[in-house]
Amino acid sequence: DLLLIDDGAGGTLRKTAASRLKTFIGGGITNAQHWRITAAHDDMDNGDHVTNNWEVADSYGYGGIGSAMTQSSGIFTFPSTGIWNIVFIANGSDGTAQLYIGGRITTTTDNSNYNVANQANASINSNSYFTTYSTYMFDVTNTTTHKVRFAVHCQNNGIALSGNTNRSDTCAVFTRLGDT
Repeated sequence: DLLLIDDGAGGTLRKTAASRLKTFIGGGITNAQHWRITAAHDDMDNGDHVTNNWEVADSYGYGGIGSAMTQSSGIFTFPSTGIWNIVFIANGSDGTAQLYIGGRITTTTDNSNYNVANQANASINSNSYFTTYSTYMFDVTNTTTHKVRFAVHCQNNGIALSGNTNRSDTCAVFTRLGDT
């Protein structure tokens, strides 16, 4: 299919193939990854970060797009600048009642000082399970200084996050939405 486009030079119309519009408009989402923890994290206290057992989802037809995120001790580094949507799903349990329990997305723009960018809350009875969903759009202008990590928050310490290497119980999803 051909389209007629005004080239901006006095109303001159040019022909272009519809398939070429992607070159001029943009190709949509260019980067997306799904990470999860592979094992439970027991006895976590308020503010503790999820520092180990992270892996890229790799089962049941998983498909990521673009360059992979990297992580070290639970600190995630972005492969490119841009506006990134970050999702953190915290899934876990506790033996005590909790007025608030959930997950936090913490970010830094100076590679040092982390702040709570988003926090999701649930409330549970004793010996109960919880799932919280946090999301945050992060403007990554420098891949060296702009990073993210994930934490728990709770009224009473000693909670457990669920993890599994074959499914995503506690997980994070990173999607690059566009240029910064």
